[in-house]
Formats: sequence, C-alpha cells, structure tokens
Amino acid sequence: MKAIKIDDFKISSPIKINELPTSFDLDESEKKIEKKLRKVSEDLAEIQNKMYAHGKYAVLFCIQGMDTAGKDSLIREVFKEFNVRGIVAHSFKKPTDLELKHDYLWRHIKALPARGKFGIFNRTHYENVLVTRVHPEYLMYENLPDINSVDDADENFWEKRFEQINNFEKHIADNGTIIFKFFLNISKDEQKNRLLRRLNKPSKNWKFSPDDLDERECWDEYQACYEAAINKTSKPHAPWYNLPADDKPTARYIVAKILYDTLKAYTDIKEPELPDSQKAKIDDYKAQLKNE
Repeated sequence: MKAIKIDDFKISSPIKINELPTSFDLDESEKKIEKKLRKVSEDLAEIQNKMYAHGKYAVLFCIQGMDTAGKDSLIREVFKEFNVRGIVAHSFKKPTDLELKHDYLWRHIKALPARGKFGIFNRTHYENVLVTRVHPEYLMYENLPDINSVDDADENFWEKRFEQINNFEKHIADNGTIIFKFFLNISKDEQKNRLLRRLNKPSKNWKFSPDDLDERECWDEYQACYEAAINKTSKPHAPWYNLPADDKPTARYIVAKILYDTLKAYTDIKEPELPDSQKAKIDDYKAQLKNE
C-alpha cells in the first residue's frame, strides 16, 4: 500500500481549489484498505483511552464537504472502535430559534469536547462562511447589528468572520484542544453519480431531497467560498486537510492515518501512574481481594 504522508494533504500555503485532487490511488484492493482502516481505528482508540485518562488534551474533528461527500459514513467507519464514553458527535443543521438569538459561534462553543474526549463536528462553524455566503439572505435571520440587507454583507463582513473563527480556534488550541479540519473534496461528476444512486436505490431514497439539486446548481459558488475559507483559516494550530473523497474507503483510511500519525507524536499523552504510596501496596490490595 502506498504510504500516507501528512504533508501531502495538509494545506500550508494558498491553494486553488480546482487544482486539488479529488482522488488518490493507494495501490491496494478495497478489502485490504478496509482491513488497514480497522487496524488504524483500533490504534486510534487506544490513544483515545490514554487521552481520557490523561485528561489534558481534547480533539476537535471538523468535517466539511458538499452533499454526498461521505461525511456520515466516514465518521462511522473511522471511529467505530472507540469507547462511546470518549467521543461526542454533533451534526449541525439549520439554526434553531434559540441559537439565532446568540452569536453564530455560540452553539459550537457549547458543543466543544472536554479534555480527554474527541468531539466531532459534522458540518461546522464554517457553515457560517459557506452556506451563509452562498445564500446571504440567511443572514437576515441572525438579526445582526449593521446588517439591514444582504448588500451590507460586503467583503469586510466576511473578513471579520474569518478573523473571528481564527481567534476562536486559536483560543481553544492554546487551551489544549488539538484541531483537525478535513475538506472532503468530491468531484462534481462523482456527486452526480451518488445522487443518482440515492434515486435509483429505494432504500436510499430517504437521503435525497430536491434541495440537493438546488445546491448543486450553486457548485461553482460553493467552490469559491471553500477556497476562500480554507486559504483564510488554515493555520499551524488548526490546519485544513484536503481529503480526496471520490473513493470512500480510501478517504476513510487517509483520515484515520492522519489522525493517528499526528496524535502518536504527542509523547506526553500517557496513562497517569498511581501515587507511590498506593503503588507500594498493590500486592496488599491483590491479597485483600483474593482473601475475600
């Protein structure tokens, strides 16, 4: 199998989104890729168990992509070996009335993982510079000062949002949250094929919405907004990764490998040891239990 190198996927300089690959050949069969994924997922789960006991770092796993990019199934397969106590997933939909009474980051701040846990954001705070930018009329529901019409959401407005997001991520990174942001980069042709599969397979019909076709009409606008968001917010403390997503098993393995290779470099993550006074009495504790 071809080796996965983190720097081949990490975005550390300005990109043109149409130049990023949507496919990656691991030079391996699907069955063997899935087997490798299971092993890496098990290794990740071991790291998470240590993190849970260690209690000094949290992980925030952010995943963004166009409709049908494979977000839900990727989360299911990458994290299937995890102990449920150490992982919390949030799928952010249309803001509720209560959420709209707060600033746009409020619902994401509330959902941040505690130290020792993995937090998954399936769609993220970046919806507020993606969907809202493609459809600026949604801003009117936020009842923002100085935004009285969509025309008020000029370039300065979006620059301010990027700055707010960068500040938010820098703050949580400085306080022990390890941030991963994955852009599931699917080609327009592959999205078409997946939408057709949803329509052709009765058991998948429920996944289809006519809105999917309306959003597909905005493909170029979304690509431009993704490019701007990634270029403005991929930072050393919160990097974006381009994830070629045309092949789902490959995408899942790449994500798992990047997570594992990054986290295993944190050599200070280890289970806490018992105090010396308790460690010296381990044989006594064993004897007490055996003699019950």
